[in-house]
Amino acid sequence: MAEQDIYLRAILATVARQTFPPLVLAEMVAPPGSGEKQLVAYNMCDGSRSQGEIAKALSLDAGNFSRTISRWIDIGIIIKAGEGRPLHVYPLPNNLTKKVKTKDGPKE
Repeated sequence: MAEQDIYLRAILATVARQTFPPLVLAEMVAPPGSGEKQLVAYNMCDGSRSQGEIAKALSLDAGNFSRTISRWIDIGIIIKAGEGRPLHVYPLPNNLTKKVKTKDGPKE
């Protein structure tokens, strides 16, 4: 990875954290009841894998995952990087979905 790419990713992550705090981002990635595979898939969107590679690695339906990626792009939490590879705004801790608030209060 080129030095300028590292700086650009750092800037993107910094701005994104101000726009989407971690708990808000986690709820956008994996709404309550959607399962933790969504969070794992999101974190795999680091620009190093194609959408198909991520779906295959997690045994996700390619069509459903394509719609998920489109939704994430539409809400601004994923961009398409080089060669159309999905890139998240910043990674989330894998245990964060357990802290996501639901309409009935925090989900543990």
